[in-house]
Amino acid sequence: MLDLRLIREKPEWVKERLKTRGGQYPIDKVLQLDERRRALLQEVEVLRHERKEKSEEIGRLKKAGEISLAQTIAEQVRNIGDRLKILEEELKAVEKELFENLAAIPNIPHESVPYGESDKDNVVIKKFGDPPSFSFQPRPHWELGEILGIFDFERAAKITGSRFTIYYREGALLERALINFMLDLHIKKHRYTEVLPPFIVNEASMFGTGQLPKFKEELFKLEDWDYYLIPTAEVPVTNLHRDEILPEEILPLYYTAYTPCFRAEAGAHGKDIKGIVRQHQFNKVELVKFVTPETSYEELESLLLDAEEVLQLLELPYRVVVLCTGDLGFAAAKTYDIEVWSPGQNRYIEISSCSNFEDYQARRANIRYRPKGGGKPRFVHTLNGSGLAVGRTLMALLENYQQEDGSVIIPKVLHPYTGGLTKIEPKKS
Repeated sequence: MLDLRLIREKPEWVKERLKTRGGQYPIDKVLQLDERRRALLQEVEVLRHERKEKSEEIGRLKKAGEISLAQTIAEQVRNIGDRLKILEEELKAVEKELFENLAAIPNIPHESVPYGESDKDNVVIKKFGDPPSFSFQPRPHWELGEILGIFDFERAAKITGSRFTIYYREGALLERALINFMLDLHIKKHRYTEVLPPFIVNEASMFGTGQLPKFKEELFKLEDWDYYLIPTAEVPVTNLHRDEILPEEILPLYYTAYTPCFRAEAGAHGKDIKGIVRQHQFNKVELVKFVTPETSYEELESLLLDAEEVLQLLELPYRVVVLCTGDLGFAAAKTYDIEVWSPGQNRYIEISSCSNFEDYQARRANIRYRPKGGGKPRFVHTLNGSGLAVGRTLMALLENYQQEDGSVIIPKVLHPYTGGLTKIEPKKS
């Protein structure tokens, strides 16, 4: 959520920066509501003070025996009370409307974010590795999964529905191996603290990270409960410190978490309908940081490197793009996407988004820190990134390490996690 004072003091600048995102945002409405709220607050305070003074005067008049005058003033106090009740109800309604409008405004893009209208304007800033060359036509992962006997889309659809997958044997083993490999890397080398959070969160948690109210249609809600299935571990992990004031001495805080993720994919009809790229349920290892404002953009660069290292160790070719203003996520101030090469689909596919939210999420979730030298608490800056999306990593591994006979070589770095298994062979008919 944006700082209301920033909108009040620099409204034209805020409008110009948000214009780069495209769309219409209720800045003028927020200013009007804020002005009305302040006027109401002032009137309410004046009337409360007047009521208090008159109430005290009634007591003095009664002691002095001036009952008639006391009754006249008591009538005035009742009238003030009636007026206060009307104003307080209006104030409550105005504050609610102001909050809702403020919550509908996205974050302001950082000045380093390139201008653009869509993902076509995103800028590639680096590449790692060369796409492998094959002496045969590389297969997409869903065909490899059938040859290897490790995916079952039909039975998953029977059990649940479309966009679900069952993993068998080496497929399940490899998914688990990737999760453990990623967690070990981030915990042992990158100094993150592992968290195993709930996979169900309440509405306040969803609001804190920006999923609600804007992205409600993307979420799975439990019927008759104020609970949602998490779309990413970002939600429960960022909310670890909701409504807390942290001592600056413990910052930065780094957390990593494996969780399943659940997404309705409401706007994804016809997109990636084959395979495991776009599922309603998938596994992910997430990275979350709580840092001071002065260090947050350095922390974003190191977060990106931490996520990249997973692909480097797996020796999977990828590229990094910086998202333009028109493709930036609602709560993000700046985002890097890591896109892994898919030989079977002949394109790069997003496998991680690494974002700095500055104080946008912290304002929504009320996460602050107390500076070392004392003084007023300040909002932290929050960051997160996938480290990585596990299913898409498995997809890339299958497609990049495939052999002509349909077998798949397992990268050396995963051998300790696969019990020494070095190759997945096609299933015997």
